[in-house]
Amino acid sequence: MKFAKSAGGAEPLPPLRWPAPLVGEDLVSVADLNTDEVWFLLDLAARVKAQPGRYRHALERKTLAMLFEKPSLRTRVTFQVAMEQLGGHAIYLGPEEVGLGKREAVKDVAHNLSCWVDALVARVRSHATVEQLAEHAQVPVINGLSDFEHPCQALGDYLTLLEHRHRPSETLLAWVGDGNNVCHSLIYGAARTGVNLRIATPPGYEPEARVVEEARAHGAHLELTHDPFEAVAGADAVYTDVWVSMGQEGAAETRREAFRPFQVNARLMARAGQDALFLHCLPARRGEEVTDEVIDSPRSLVCQQAQNRLHIQKAILLALLA
Repeated sequence: MKFAKSAGGAEPLPPLRWPAPLVGEDLVSVADLNTDEVWFLLDLAARVKAQPGRYRHALERKTLAMLFEKPSLRTRVTFQVAMEQLGGHAIYLGPEEVGLGKREAVKDVAHNLSCWVDALVARVRSHATVEQLAEHAQVPVINGLSDFEHPCQALGDYLTLLEHRHRPSETLLAWVGDGNNVCHSLIYGAARTGVNLRIATPPGYEPEARVVEEARAHGAHLELTHDPFEAVAGADAVYTDVWVSMGQEGAAETRREAFRPFQVNARLMARAGQDALFLHCLPARRGEEVTDEVIDSPRSLVCQQAQNRLHIQKAILLALLA
């Protein structure tokens, strides 16, 4: 599939053919989507990015509740801006307002919010929380981040990667670091986009085996290794993430010791393809998982990734609500 051309508002784009209906569905995991639906979202995001004015009234009178247990820069800003630029409205609800599962049961929060808003996005500590919200809400629920997956990030990352590497089956993405939530979503995405994914982690920090097995069953081309230099050899893009995520502070020194050989630096990037790109979902711990010379280099796409979070989340909102 080819992305819509950036027409600058001059060239009308043909209508999209919708795959299996997404309106009213949830997006808790990339695994919730089939291949056609992933490509539909990527194509729609490219169209929204090319001609944002065409969609400025698409979600008029629609309201999104943003239910956050964790601090956020990109997720909060991009969802709020997305709703406003699509003509809708967003309400931020932090942990002090709601107290999911503490001040009030998750299912009661889901039932009540369903009475007032048209969709929920949840940035939560436990994946079980977003699953409970989806189970009990009568409106679409979007996973804005959990400890198990980060679907909006991964879909935006594939949008970014495929803007530069147009043949998915000929594209090799190397993940270096922790087999974490972003890694899980990228694995599920690889099974649906056809991108080849090579993953290098320290022993004991691999992605969950069931995620790897499910993705391979759906045709994903995955390789797992404990050698970062083997992972990046000939890669078209190298992706890393922080070594210590929120909630892991108690194991910070142990994790830093384990991950130190996995730093993405000039020496590691030299083993990748000649024009290899660099990806990072941010925030970055400069000097830990990545050096300044890599993240600030012309090959770094971190700002484009952050920008594309806005466009893929607009596509998700349109697909679920429009």
